[in-house]
Amino acid sequence: MSDIYDIPKILSALPHRYPMLLVDRVVELNKGESIRAVKGVTFNEGFFQGHFPGAPIMPGVLQIEALAQAAGILAVETLELAGSGKLVFFMAIEGAKFRAPVTPGCLLELEASFVQQRSKVCKFAGKASVEGKTTCEVQFTAMIADPA
Repeated sequence: MSDIYDIPKILSALPHRYPMLLVDRVVELNKGESIRAVKGVTFNEGFFQGHFPGAPIMPGVLQIEALAQAAGILAVETLELAGSGKLVFFMAIEGAKFRAPVTPGCLLELEASFVQQRSKVCKFAGKASVEGKTTCEVQFTAMIADPA
């Protein structure tokens, strides 16, 4: 297990920047196995303006993106690619299920683990939750590649 990742360390592992950076802190990283991270969901998020006015809910696709970013950190750190300029691209999303809404003020807990790991293609299982209640479950595949 490694140290907690704060924003500067996350920025060194991921190319994402505001407004698309959806991981605020890594609380546990077991290289080659799993990651636990968090996203503080605030009312100031741009997507809440239109999703939905009067009843703000974080879009499910952004929950999946947050899980994928956490998994990207896991892959980059496991394969020791931080600072290499390599990117982690989605290849497939399977079995996405949304169990509960995520609203402003929540601390979205992100868990991702390797299902399969090859040199350039990795498959992950991800689960997002708020206060122990699952909000999203998904399996996804990603490819590690050079930028286009």
